[in-house]
Amino acid sequence: MFSVGTIPGGTPQSPEPGAASASFPSLAPVSGRGEAEEEEDNEQEPAEIYLCALWTSGYLGIAYYDTSDSTIHFMPDAPDHESLKLLQRVLDEINPRSVVTSAKQDENMTRFLGKLASQEHREPKRPEIVFLPSVDFGLEISKQRLLAGNYSFIPDSMTTTEKILFLSSIIPFDCLLTVRALGGLLKFLGRRRIGVELEDYNVSVPILGFKKFVLTHLVSIDQDTYSVLQIFKSESHPSVYKVASGLKEGLSLFGILNRCHCKWGQKLLRLWFTRPTHDLGELNSRLDVIQFFLLPQNLDMAQMLHRLLGHIKNVPLILKRMKLSHTKVSDWQVLYKTVYSALGLRDACRSLPQSIQLFQDIAQEFSDDLHHIASLIGKVVDFEGSLAENRFTVLPNIDPEIDEKKRRLMGLPSFLTEVARKELENLDSRIPSCSVIYIPLIGFLLCIPRLPFMVEASDFEIEGLDFMFLSEEKLHYRSARTKELDALLGDLHCDIRDQETLLMYQLQCQVLARAAVLTRVLDLASRLDVLLALASAARDYGYSRPRYSPQLLGVRILNGRHPLMELCARTFVPNSAECGRDKGRIKVITGPNSSGKSIYLKQVGLITFMALVGSFVPAEEAEIGAVDAIFTRIHSCESISLGLSTFMIDLNQVAKAVNNATKQSLVLIDEFGKGTNTVDGLALLAAVLRHWLALGPMCPHIFVATNFLSLVQLQLLPQGPLVQYLTMETCEDGDDLVFFYQVCEGIANASHASYTAAQAGLPGNLIARGKEVSDLIRSGKPIKPVKELLKEKQMENCQTLVDKFLKLDLEDPNLDLDIFMSQEVLPAATGIL
Repeated sequence: MFSVGTIPGGTPQSPEPGAASASFPSLAPVSGRGEAEEEEDNEQEPAEIYLCALWTSGYLGIAYYDTSDSTIHFMPDAPDHESLKLLQRVLDEINPRSVVTSAKQDENMTRFLGKLASQEHREPKRPEIVFLPSVDFGLEISKQRLLAGNYSFIPDSMTTTEKILFLSSIIPFDCLLTVRALGGLLKFLGRRRIGVELEDYNVSVPILGFKKFVLTHLVSIDQDTYSVLQIFKSESHPSVYKVASGLKEGLSLFGILNRCHCKWGQKLLRLWFTRPTHDLGELNSRLDVIQFFLLPQNLDMAQMLHRLLGHIKNVPLILKRMKLSHTKVSDWQVLYKTVYSALGLRDACRSLPQSIQLFQDIAQEFSDDLHHIASLIGKVVDFEGSLAENRFTVLPNIDPEIDEKKRRLMGLPSFLTEVARKELENLDSRIPSCSVIYIPLIGFLLCIPRLPFMVEASDFEIEGLDFMFLSEEKLHYRSARTKELDALLGDLHCDIRDQETLLMYQLQCQVLARAAVLTRVLDLASRLDVLLALASAARDYGYSRPRYSPQLLGVRILNGRHPLMELCARTFVPNSAECGRDKGRIKVITGPNSSGKSIYLKQVGLITFMALVGSFVPAEEAEIGAVDAIFTRIHSCESISLGLSTFMIDLNQVAKAVNNATKQSLVLIDEFGKGTNTVDGLALLAAVLRHWLALGPMCPHIFVATNFLSLVQLQLLPQGPLVQYLTMETCEDGDDLVFFYQVCEGIANASHASYTAAQAGLPGNLIARGKEVSDLIRSGKPIKPVKELLKEKQMENCQTLVDKFLKLDLEDPNLDLDIFMSQEVLPAATGIL
């Protein structure tokens, strides 16, 4: 008899993520300097920057203090890769003197800071790494620090509530990492006392303002804009198994453009969406690839590449498991397919035009190391055997010693049967049968059935045999022959497993030594996947290539379409838009309700956004200038957690645009001011627009949709070339209103709210009364109640009272007429009279 068992072995424990942080050097605080040095600094004092950064769950929060202008700059929460490329880009751009972070950090952040601290020759010099206790970065305590700060730009007369509202229009409190980074930075500034080292302790570090920090070439877009333009839209997953935590992408721009075949392509597309850019070199390189795959003769190539990209899997996770010796059998299969798919991508791209940078990069950087990895895995790993035994096994002819031991292990059953026959000859005649078995880690044992007279433990003793244990009514012994087998053959199963594990370790070392090329494969493959997805969407939806003109300082769109609405509507009317130079920087759009004003605003914003992520756009032509930000006030993103009214949320959104928009910014405002009194709302809208008009050539590019016709009728805006009035074209056909959904120059003469009300199903008499009251208000005449309506109401009340009298049973002994008169007749009579 022959049996084999397996005992799972232990795995090495990984080091604690924060263990490396103790080795980081930390520079001492700045000491006093001589008078000569101070005199030199008075001539030109160099600016010092102190940066605070937090990285959690793939998102980065950054804030820094600049001594040159005593201003705190912050960057809203932004996604960043595990290699922290975005943080490195920030460090390269601002060159901070100190980097402040939490002592409790992720392993990736710890490793990054360790490398940063070890850069002896960093120019101009390596930053100081400062660790603060994690409690100093708590969310609530950070909010309290921000609200308790002494800021010169906030009047002392403001109440606590007013101060909160004021700061909420500047600081994105919904970006939790950014708020925590700001709190940690304030704690560091207060502890280090930057710039006020020699002052009294009651003198705080001067903070003259908060400014939003956007990296060079990145376009600033806040979360409200992403929401109202439906760039992203998360919905609950329909699966009952994912109701609690699962989300899926709803009808959104990301949803219709995400045709990526690998997970990392989807992540990169989302990253591009969250980091639009006006780097013309980067944008045109993306468009070149999309345009190449849109050519009809390249359709088959695009489909083949997409199939190969479907096999590109999570390489970083596999490499991480290899480093920790946690590799699974499936990991070797996935890596094998990924590498061979990458080689297929390389061979395909070598046949494509090398003038396109992406094809050239794939052809050159997918080196022979990939072929070496694939060849090693294919020659060494026995995938079928590994799956069958649920562990790493190697193919034959790799190691002669392993092959010999496997041959012995496979021949054991027949050999052990012969040994058992010889053992039985030497046993008591009362023992009917026996077997010799092999158990890993224990060795060879003689196994005999338990006989009826074997009751007590003393009955198990047999001369010449060493009793081991009783299992399943069978007694297991060591005999002279089994001991000899242990000495000759050893523990075959464990020996084989140990030697195969050693080979797996050697193979892992070979793969990890070439990890850089695998990481590069993932970067380039995900980029190719994204561009193939955008090309597929452009082909199906009829998009065209945008042009970029830095001198335009605006956008010019010919027959643009809303990318989402055109998929939902039977017919869609395209519209053009043009804003640039010094004419028509503020476009005031009026028109009836439901005429398409909001869709037009979103269409302009979405086309601009798509061009800034390097996608083709839904327009015949599009020319995009140097847009540095997109601000919106289109829809109120209400939330109970914010504790703000709808109108206050609207004001915050407009305040962001007023405080941060530049002459290169695009601002979209829809129906601002309708959340309060009509006169106050109109006054606020006019004041905001006049503020921008006063900037002259520095005015942002603004599209304003409004139903406040008094804005034009009362001439609340000054006349000039900066203002252009547009309207949505309509035509009255009797009592009907025909919408053409076409933008044209002009001013609407009415909102036609009554027609929209009729379309919504309101009763005709209510609509007629509404029109009558509206006309009376416009003419300044008093509004009187409608007599006919009053008479009809009185007759209804009288009829109701008569019906109640007729239903009375006067012969009923329980009837109380006094109660009936007081509860039914008198209240009804009051209403009638």
